[in-house]
Amino acid sequence: PVFDRVALIMLGVFPFTIMFLLTSIAVLRERRSGTLERLFTTPMGKLDLLFACGIAFGLAAAIQASATAALAYWLLDLDTAGSAGWVILIAVTNAVLGVALGLFFSAFARTEFQAVQFMPVVVLPQVLLSGLFVARDQMAGWLEAISNVFPMTYAVNALMEVGANSEPTATMWRDLGIVGGIWVLA
Repeated sequence: PVFDRVALIMLGVFPFTIMFLLTSIAVLRERRSGTLERLFTTPMGKLDLLFACGIAFGLAAAIQASATAALAYWLLDLDTAGSAGWVILIAVTNAVLGVALGLFFSAFARTEFQAVQFMPVVVLPQVLLSGLFVARDQMAGWLEAISNVFPMTYAVNALMEVGANSEPTATMWRDLGIVGGIWVLA
C-alpha cells in the first residue's frame, strides 16, 4: 500500500519535473545559440514559435508520462482502484504543465545555470507542499494556504482520487481542470 501511494504520486511528479527541466534548458539553449533569431527572420511570429515548441515538447511529455505509467503498472505492479487510463491522463496533463511552466520560466533565465536554478524555486516547493510527505490537512495553516496556489497540489489530489475510487469523481475532474487551466494560462 505504501508503494502504491507513493508510486502513484510520483507518476505526477516525475513527468512534471523532467519536462520542466528539459523545456526550460532546451529553449534557453536555442535562444542563446541564435536559432530563435534566425527563425524570426521568417514570417513566423513569437506566438507561432511558442505554440510549436509547446506542441513538440507536449508530445514528448505525453510519450514520457505514458511510458512511465505503463512501466509502473505492468513492470512494478502498481495497483490502484481507478483505471490506469485516468492515471495516464493526469500524468500527461501534469507533464504538459511542466512544459508550459518550463517555457514560461525560460524567458527569465539568461544562462542554462539560471534555468536550472528555477528548479528549487518552482518545482521543489510544489513537491514539498503537495501532500506527498505530510498530509495537507496536517500542515500549518499558512503552508496549506500556499499549497492551495500550487498546481502540483491539484495533480496529486487528482491522482489520489483515482487511487482511492474505481470511478472518476467530481473532485478528480475539478483538480484536473485546475491543472489544465494553469498550463493553458502559463
